[in-house]
This record gives sequence, C-alpha cells and structure tokens, in this order.
Amino acid sequence: MPESSAAAGSGRAAPGTPAPVTPFPAVGTSVPGSVGTSLQILRSLDSGPRGLVEAHAEERLARFGENVLPAWRPVPWPRRFVRSLRDPFTSVLLCLGLVSAVVSAWGTACVILALVAVSCLLRSTEEHRADRSTAALRELVATTATVVRRSSADAPSRERDVPVADLVPGDVIRLGPGDLVPADVQVLRAGGLTVHQSALTGESAPVAKHPLDAPDPALAGAGPFAQPQLCFQGSSVTSGSGTAVITATGGATRFAAAHDGRARQRGGSAFDRSVQGISWTLIRFMLLTPPLVLMANAALRGRGLETLPFAVAVAVGLTPEMLPVIVTTALARGAARLARTSGVIVKRLPALHDLGAVDVLCLDKTGTLTEDRPVVEAAVDGSDLPDPGVLRWAALSALWTLQLAELPAPDALDEAVLDAAEDAELLGASAYEGVAALPFDPVRRVATAVLRRPGRLGVHTLVTKGAVEAVLERCALDGDERKRLLALAARKAESGLRLLAVARADRPARHGAYSPADERGLTFVGLVALRDVPAPSAADALDVLDRRGVTVKVLTGDHPGTAARACEDLGLRADAAGGYGEVVTAELVDTLSDAELARVADRATVFARCTPEHKARIVSALRAAGHTTGFLGDGVNDLPALHAADVGICPRNAVDVAREAADVVLAEKDLTAIDRAVLAGRHSSGNIATYLRITLSSNLGNVIAMLTAGLMLPFLPMLPAQVLVQNLCFDAAQLAFAFDRPGASVLRRPAVLRSRDFLRFITGFGLLNAAADLATFGVLALALHNAAGTDGEAAFHAGWFTENLLTQALVMVLLRTGRSAAERRAGGPLRAAAAGLAVVGVLLPLTPLGPLLGMSALPPLYYLLLGSVLVLYAVGLTAARRRYERRR
Repeated sequence: MPESSAAAGSGRAAPGTPAPVTPFPAVGTSVPGSVGTSLQILRSLDSGPRGLVEAHAEERLARFGENVLPAWRPVPWPRRFVRSLRDPFTSVLLCLGLVSAVVSAWGTACVILALVAVSCLLRSTEEHRADRSTAALRELVATTATVVRRSSADAPSRERDVPVADLVPGDVIRLGPGDLVPADVQVLRAGGLTVHQSALTGESAPVAKHPLDAPDPALAGAGPFAQPQLCFQGSSVTSGSGTAVITATGGATRFAAAHDGRARQRGGSAFDRSVQGISWTLIRFMLLTPPLVLMANAALRGRGLETLPFAVAVAVGLTPEMLPVIVTTALARGAARLARTSGVIVKRLPALHDLGAVDVLCLDKTGTLTEDRPVVEAAVDGSDLPDPGVLRWAALSALWTLQLAELPAPDALDEAVLDAAEDAELLGASAYEGVAALPFDPVRRVATAVLRRPGRLGVHTLVTKGAVEAVLERCALDGDERKRLLALAARKAESGLRLLAVARADRPARHGAYSPADERGLTFVGLVALRDVPAPSAADALDVLDRRGVTVKVLTGDHPGTAARACEDLGLRADAAGGYGEVVTAELVDTLSDAELARVADRATVFARCTPEHKARIVSALRAAGHTTGFLGDGVNDLPALHAADVGICPRNAVDVAREAADVVLAEKDLTAIDRAVLAGRHSSGNIATYLRITLSSNLGNVIAMLTAGLMLPFLPMLPAQVLVQNLCFDAAQLAFAFDRPGASVLRRPAVLRSRDFLRFITGFGLLNAAADLATFGVLALALHNAAGTDGEAAFHAGWFTENLLTQALVMVLLRTGRSAAERRAGGPLRAAAAGLAVVGVLLPLTPLGPLLGMSALPPLYYLLLGSVLVLYAVGLTAARRRYERRR
C-alpha cells in the first residue's frame, strides 16, 4: 500500500480515527477480545456463510471507514521541501551560505541561499509529481480480494473481486495460494490452509489454519497468533485454500497496532550507493577547498579573512547542485514513459536506474521462456506402455482437488491433464463422488483426492499425483522396483518431458478428516508426460537481451533435462562454453560454499530442482560476485529471490505478495517488456551519467583556474557574486540533461556509475578546461593592456565570466559521449540550453546588470582573440573525447 494513499473519502469515517484493537469489532453482541466458534463470530458480526447484502456492506463502509492503514497519508508539500535539505550537497551549500552570512558577505550568502531554495523547490516539486504518478500507477495493480455478497436478502450469493479498501467487518472472503490476507479474519472453512505470519510474529515457518467448530479448552490461554482459526492482515497464504469472515479492518487490525502505522523503508539500492559514493568524494574536496584558499592567499598575497567569501564561492563551484533534481526528473520521466507506452509500472524510482544497470537476469522457465500451457504428450503405465487409465485417474485427482479444496483455478499441469482427458472423453466425472482433498504444497510435492467410486460402497479411493520421487516414496514398492521406475522417469525427463506420477489406494470409508499421513502404501498407476510449448517471442527476446549485455539465467524447479531441452529449443546456452549438458542442480548447490557458488553461478546458465531458498542463494551469490541482478517471478515461492535481487520484477497477474514485494510490475510476463524496461533504465541512467561527467569536469577546471589565478593576480580573478551567478546560469542550463536523448552506444551496455571511471574522466577533461581558462589570461592581458585600476579589474571579471559560460556551453555539446556525428549534430533541449547559456555569457556584462555585478564592457579585440581560444579548445575536446571512446 503506497505511502501516498489518500485518506478515506467524504462521507466515510476517517481511517485514522482511534479504534480498539480487538480480534473483531463489536458489530453484534460479542465481547471485545473474546474468541468464539465460527457460528458465534458470524452471529456477532451479523453475517452468515452467504456473505453480506450489498446495502449492509455500504453502511458498514461508511461506519468503519476504508480498509487502509491510517498512517500512510500523502506527504505535505512543506514537509517535502524541508526534507530536501537532507541531500548531502544541499546541506553543504546551506552551511556555506550560513558561513558567508556570519562574516557579513551578504551578497554571497543571498546567492547561495537562493541556490538552496531553487534546488529544494525543484526537487520537492518533482518528487511530488513522481509520487502522484506512482500512486496513480499503483491503482492499476491495486490489491483486490474475492468477496461473497448478495444483492438482496433473498438473492443468491455470488463471488466478485473488490478493492481491499472496500472490505468491511462481516464480509466473507475466499483465500488461495499467494493471496495477502487483506484484514483480520476468522476461518470458516479450510483445505490444507497454511499462512506466513512473520510480519507479525517473526516466525518464518508457515502456520496451519483451520476452523474452530467447537470451543477448545486447550486454546483458552493461548495468544491470538496461536489461535488456529484466526488469520491477520500482513499474513500471506502459503498453500491450500479457505473461506473466512472479516473481523477487523483498517486501524483496528493487529497489523496496524504492531507496526504503529510506520511504513517500512527499503534499504539503499545499487543506484543509491553509487550516487552517495560519488557525492561524498566531492564533498570531501569541497570541505578542503576553503581552508586551502585561505592559507594560500595568506601566505603568498598577505590576504586575510577578506578572501573567505571567494573561498566559499570556489567551494560552491565544485558542487553539482542540480544532481538531486536531475536524478529525480530523469527517473520520473522514464517511469512515466514506461507506464504510458508499455504498461510497465516502476514502484520505486531508483529501481529504474538499477534496471539499466542489470547485467544478469534470473527467471523461471515456465510462463517466460515457455508458455504457461504444457500439453500432454503421453500417459504410460509402469512398463512404459500407453495406458489411458493413467490419464483418467490423474484427471479425476485434478478435478476433485480443484473443487473440494476450493482452489481459485487449476495450475498449468492440472489444466493440461483435464484438457487432454476431456478431449479423449476419459473423464466420466459424474460417476464419481468427491469426499475430501489434500491440495498440492511445495513441501509434500503431491496432491491427493479422496473419491467414492460407483459400486464400491464402504470404500474410499485415494488418488495421488505429483512429483515422481514424492509419489514413489508413498508407494508400496520394493527397492528394485522403485529404482526401475525412477530410471524410467529419468530417461523420459532427460528427453525434455515433464512428468506427473499417479498412484492410488483403496481405504475403508470413514467420516474423519484425511491427512498427509494417509498418503502411504499406495499402488503405482503410471506416468503422465507433458511437454512445454515455447513462448513465441522468447527466442527473439533472448537474442536482444544478449546483444544488450544482459545474461539470462534460468532458475527452475523442473528436472534438469526438461530445463535443458527448453533452453536448447530457444537457443539459450546452458553454460559459458556453449554446451547444453552443464545444468547445475540444487544438490550441487547445497555442497558449495558461498564463494564457490558465486564462481559456479557466474559460469552456469541453468539451475534445476531449485527450491525458493536455492533461488535466493543463487541471486545473492551473483550480487556478491559484482553483478547487478534482476529476478522475474510471480509466485509465493519467488518471494525470497525477489527480495534478494537488486530489482524484483513480476507480471501484473502475479500473486498479491509477489506483486507487493516487486519493484517493477509488467503488464504481462514477457521478456520483450523487460527489454523495454531495461532500455528506459539505460536512457535515464545515461542522462544522469552524462550530466555528472560534464558538470564535474567543467566545475573542476574552473576551480583549478580560479585558484591559480587567485595566486597570480593582485586582485581576485572573479568576485564571489560573479562566481555564484555564473554557477546559477550553468545550473539552469543543466536541467536539459534530464530531457536529453542518450546516444545509441549508451543503450547497448549496462549503465553503471563507477567512481573510478568518473575520476579519470573529470580529471582529464577538467585539466583541459583549466588550460583553456588560463589561456584566457593571455587574451585578457593582450586585450586590456591599456586598462588600469578598477576599470581593468571590472573588464577582467567580465572577460573571464563570458569565457567560462562559453566554454561550459561547448562542453555541454561536445562531451555527450557515445554518439555518432549525426547524433551530436541533432537538435534537442541540450543544444538549446547550451545556446541560451552562451547568449547569457556574451550579453550579461553589456546589460545594466553587468555593472551591478562588478563587470564592464569589453573591447572588440577580446572577442576576436577569445574566438581563437574557443576554436582550439573545441579541437582539443573533440580529440580527447575520441581517445576516451576508443579506450572504452
């Protein structure tokens, strides 16, 4: 739920209204804090198994308010403005401005504080705009719940999806695997229902939940989280399904009380760490500059504190003040463009840069490389002979498990089995009666349906299907027969087929509940072999990602042969050497240390038989090896890996908990959409990197030149106000970087901000810039040789002010690296901004504002000589840029 979620609408109780935290709000006659049976709770809530009437639900929504956490409200604009001061550069600028005010350098202080105000204003405005866009985009994937309601008291109940915010106490809802529990509820019916409630209790293991149909004295002293019939907001369904009634919503939930309304903040991303590293390196230089300037001027020129404003202005000249604004604007524009053109939603803005930096993409095979639609290839008995009966038993198990366990939909394998059985007219389900079902879960790896067969009174038939190893473990087989069947399954799996084993057993009929303990002593029936259908666009998308420098790694729970066959059909190499046999299994992963796994993961492409823990460990190993990783997943079992990756990605139809944990939500599970998202990330990151290179090299060159000139001249080379006005003009022009179109070569490789690369770039080009500035000394000396006194100083200041802005305009145009000649000549906001900067540099000293800033008009000879310097500087910049690009 986003931080900027709006409070309750008009006519509804405000979600922030204090409410007692009880297991259920007292709608009827219940005693707060009590725990009752299902019937007692339904009566106290004035509800029933058929759900609420729509009119009653609307009344309760007005009474209790929306089902949202009260503390997640929009951040007020003034608070956002003040929060902008926490940026390191902005904080340092503010300190420098206050120092200038203390020493009565009011002009310097006013200009610095104006820079701070402009930076905070632009940043807070862009963040506000980005938050509004993000909040609007999140509505597209707003979490919904399946609720049972009636249009009138006599009408039949029906299920429909409603936004979680519209749920009220007394609503009856359905829960299935992967669902987030949307409020505090009491379970009415359940089939193998287990939930994760670590957000509230810290326990990582799932907890079984079932209804309480009679008071249990053993639970009298237990806490609320130990009650098997209670589930709480913040939990997620791990396996099974159930029906529950809502007992508390919004601020009255246990989750709201436990978390005290504080939104959990995610740790710093790879982008945050890169920018912070560059920022603090520059800040150290800035803090060293003023004392160095003061000491040098005192030692060589005998100047004292009168040079402090100049020293402060020089320090400000090193600062890329617009960095927060450029970053926020570039990322927000990229995210909005992605949503508009591709339906891709970026929930966390820095994740867009991380997408551009991704060089390893981890994903599952099913639904991504292959269609989430396997088809049945064959059904064979234990002797590998065709047997339609195997398919019929598998279909009966799938059908009755789906119906009795109240699963929201069959999984892909069950759907394929049911389709094949219907096509072959094998099902005949009307002749059988379902008794009970134990749905599939990742631990047991089997599902079981209990049937009553026609003509078999007093007998129940258990039909179990699932992973071959898991089913054979439950069969009454001797060791040799089990080995033979495993070898048969291995041969089929190595050919790329996916297998379901089927077994059954007859048991005396009984009225008690069935449990996994009954899945023993089964008779093996046979194998159902399925094959995957490759996704139509997968091969082309893999080729495009490879050309963009993104390595795809497949992390799947399938058999190694199945995974290798699918990858081979799509042209995806299973290892760095190009063979298809080098598939790493989970068994091998378990034997490796973290350092060994990092080396193996760097080389291998396909990992089979992976559990959720294996996926997370592999992703973490890749990150430890220095890769920026993305993980694409859509199920509950993908949660650990989504959290472990630099960028968690999921499709819009993913389960609720995966969608809430992901950083990026795709319109559909398609590698083509990921390619578009990667391009958008590189687009934004390329603009940010270009801004940093150009700004830092230009600033460094100006600072070196000013420090040198300050020691050579009997007067200050530029007045503090002139330095800061020049800086303000350059800052305004730099906004164009957020709207630039990066060169094609920038989009061909991962965009990574490396401090060492930046240091080499800004040092080389900064020295070149300083050389052009110092060459201007000679030009000024030649053009102003007859000027003297204050007129000469004012003309010198004007000349250098003009030269600085013109050279900075040249740098903006010529240092856009990674471009062809045609791209550099193309128009755009950056060229317009550079032209505007050049015009200001030439005309400002000639306007009435020039004398106010201590500048005077220059002789025509100066502009002629300056043109020669600029031509030589442009030639030097072009040659240095080409050399830099060749070395890269």
